[in-house]
Amino acid sequence: MVKDSHDFTIKEYSNNSFKDKEIKSILEIPLTINLNGREVVTLLTTAKYPKYLAIGFLKSDAYISTRDQVTDIKITESHDRIIADVTTNNDPWEGRVLEYSITSGCGKGTNFGRNVSTISKKTIQSDLKVTPEQILNHARTLHERSTLYTKTRGCHNSSLCTPTEMLYFREDIGRHNAIDMIVGQCFFEEVPTNGKIIVSTGRVASEILLKAVRIGVPILASTAVATSFSVELARKIGITLIGNISDTGFWVYNDEGRIEGL
Repeated sequence: MVKDSHDFTIKEYSNNSFKDKEIKSILEIPLTINLNGREVVTLLTTAKYPKYLAIGFLKSDAYISTRDQVTDIKITESHDRIIADVTTNNDPWEGRVLEYSITSGCGKGTNFGRNVSTISKKTIQSDLKVTPEQILNHARTLHERSTLYTKTRGCHNSSLCTPTEMLYFREDIGRHNAIDMIVGQCFFEEVPTNGKIIVSTGRVASEILLKAVRIGVPILASTAVATSFSVELARKIGITLIGNISDTGFWVYNDEGRIEGL
């Protein structure tokens, strides 16, 4: 397992003077995903759960749709690179016109337009209910479990929850990666995600919302704010979108009757 941070001695300017300071800098390492022998993308990551990150990216970008399509996945790690070789029994390239995009988080996406046009036709149907205090509790737990952020100040966190329990917690330099790890694990292990909540850090741009919608999550909440396109998509698709969570409150961009007391 590649370690998630490195030690450095730096100079810190404080109180009108410089001094030596020992810090831990979060790891950034490329993960190249090959699908049926063809390179799809190289992600920059903290190298935790590379199998689930690779599968999650392929699921989020619609290269795979069902678990039985994946016949093999091999992870090769070195000191400066990770390679994920994924094999499927379907042709993931059939009818696919690659339209690369750079997302708002500087991540690389493929077929963003196709994802928007396809997913925006969906409607999230769920009778899941959550109380405001449950949302605040999950946000507090997210912060408490982020030991890597405390150590390095350099990562995002994401979690999959029921109203009363945090089921999965993942952390990475990229908010996209943190969510894709959860997407990948749930997809690979066939864990139901409808009726669950994603609670994360980081701005909710449209590509983050689309990841949640693709796996049927009815409630997406973040400690940061949402973009205008995310709000528009949430209201069209019917996903409950919450942002700007603080110790005592949050913003509700779209409810759909899932937040008790609203």
